[in-house]
Amino acid sequence: MADYADIYGKRVKEFTDDPTLTSSYEGQVWYNENSGTLKSVVAIEAWSNSGALSTARNDLAGAGTQTAGLAFGGQQPPTVYDLTEEYNGSGWSNGGNLGTATKGGGGAGTQTAGLAFGGNYPVTNVTQEYNGSSWTAGGNMGTGRYALGGVGIQTAGLAFGGRAQPANTNATEEYNGSSWTAGGNMARTGDTLIRLAGAGLQTAALGFGGLTTNLTEEYDGSSWTSGANLNTARWSLAGAGIQTAALAFGGSTTPDSAQTATEKYDGSSWTVTGALATGRWEIAGAGTQTAGLAFGGYNGTASVASTEEFTKSTNVITGAAWAAGGNLNTARSSLAGFGTQSAALAAAGYTGTANTSNSEEYNGTSWTEGNNVSTARRGLTSGGFGTQTAGAFTGGYVGPTPTNATEEYNGTSWTGGGNYPAPGYEIGQFGVETAGLAYGGTTAPLASTNEYNGTAWTGGGSLNTPRGSSAGFGTQTAGVVGGGFNPAVSPSRISATENYNGTAWTTSPLSINEARGSQAASGIETLGIIAGGSPGPGVQTASAEKYDGSSWTTTASLATARQSLSSGKQSGSSAVIFAGDITPGTRYANTENFTPETAVVTAKTLTTS
Repeated sequence: MADYADIYGKRVKEFTDDPTLTSSYEGQVWYNENSGTLKSVVAIEAWSNSGALSTARNDLAGAGTQTAGLAFGGQQPPTVYDLTEEYNGSGWSNGGNLGTATKGGGGAGTQTAGLAFGGNYPVTNVTQEYNGSSWTAGGNMGTGRYALGGVGIQTAGLAFGGRAQPANTNATEEYNGSSWTAGGNMARTGDTLIRLAGAGLQTAALGFGGLTTNLTEEYDGSSWTSGANLNTARWSLAGAGIQTAALAFGGSTTPDSAQTATEKYDGSSWTVTGALATGRWEIAGAGTQTAGLAFGGYNGTASVASTEEFTKSTNVITGAAWAAGGNLNTARSSLAGFGTQSAALAAAGYTGTANTSNSEEYNGTSWTEGNNVSTARRGLTSGGFGTQTAGAFTGGYVGPTPTNATEEYNGTSWTGGGNYPAPGYEIGQFGVETAGLAYGGTTAPLASTNEYNGTAWTGGGSLNTPRGSSAGFGTQTAGVVGGGFNPAVSPSRISATENYNGTAWTTSPLSINEARGSQAASGIETLGIIAGGSPGPGVQTASAEKYDGSSWTTTASLATARQSLSSGKQSGSSAVIFAGDITPGTRYANTENFTPETAVVTAKTLTTS
């Protein structure tokens, strides 16, 4: 009889404790002497949460891979979108808009060579091609339709099924990069022709699901033949992969029934695998069977922005997430913030009835009262720089008027520092106590920048885009600012990003994805995050974005949408935000801690004795 080494090529090893694990241990069996168990590393198939779309929507189309995805079109009733977003493996950023806004269209190709065709707004036969930055017109389909299936690449696309006018169609069309020609008709009929999904290539495609059906059909480049049925009949689902290794996920089985079911196809049968975390239909998908991507959709109540990644891996993947921390003792907004996730500081602010001088320290779990600031004030959104034991802030509202007073904290008490050049509030601030940076503001000159040396302020280079209540992070010689308010322009929320080098600001070609002001921020120039804020009058957002030194992408959203919040600005990948307004006039005491995505190889116990 063959033993384990003969079958797998590895001998069973014996360890006192589990070894340091990597993916190379997949299939390796070892005996743990301390626990008396046999263990191994096995591949796991599961979905994990990732950065949300910038704009929640359903009935959108998708293309690309898990590390380079493309989302375009869709709707959040009553709005139909021309939006395009690009995914980099952890978050989304804005791409070039479609030439024609559409919903229920087909998608194919890659992030740098995408294909959009058909759709409804109204029913269209329009084709558009994406080059990684902009869409241009391609050849029109012979049959205008929506709720169709689409697969392939930009120069070899396939469109099938869908709702034409005045009836559903079983027509298949093939695209060669410039024009469409007729292919073999699908065998299915009636409503099974709409709201189906697809996977594969023009010459080896798969069409599955559809209204009230579990049908699967396979295309060989000229005709369709029956394949194995899905285990769960559903419509408005999404697909990924190829004809012999496909993935089907999401969809609806009855009206308002958001499905999490996921199935994989091996060319002959479907088997059930790990379920989506968020059930939804009118969902989009991309990627492969072992590295799938699901995004957008409708959960039965509203359009969603959530993104999930499907992996078959030895790693246990934990998506980036915000978790509740301890509440502040004094609920407030428009306060200053300092420090890190495990050593933060909150100072001053507005309780809803009065300015406060309250100061509190955070240890990563809970807040404790510290000595009060010298002067109660508010209007400190984006204010504060330094650490829990060496922090400073300037400006704000004292009574009915703004101030230029600066205060410094030594870990125990607050003392006066050098006055800011001009009174102002909502002045952006970051850096350390002896090398701080302050810029913009609402009553101070909107474009001014000043540098602090621990004693006095001196002038620096002016912002290119005047702004107040903006979010910034970094150091005095390597800083970033994104978003803010500019009352002189309409709309007043701005998205422009600028970088400071110790002398001058330069405008980045890539802006934050959601224009906003009154948000929180933390990090360094090459690893930062912004969260919350106000994207419109009387509106708060929960969205968060991360910056890698060159671009902004979405990440996990806050649990609670809020504006006029603050943060420990010295954090990098692990941030902390606190306080704010959750609705106009309602102050908040809650804290949220951010943990980035992690992937860890873990052992599985095979025996207990």
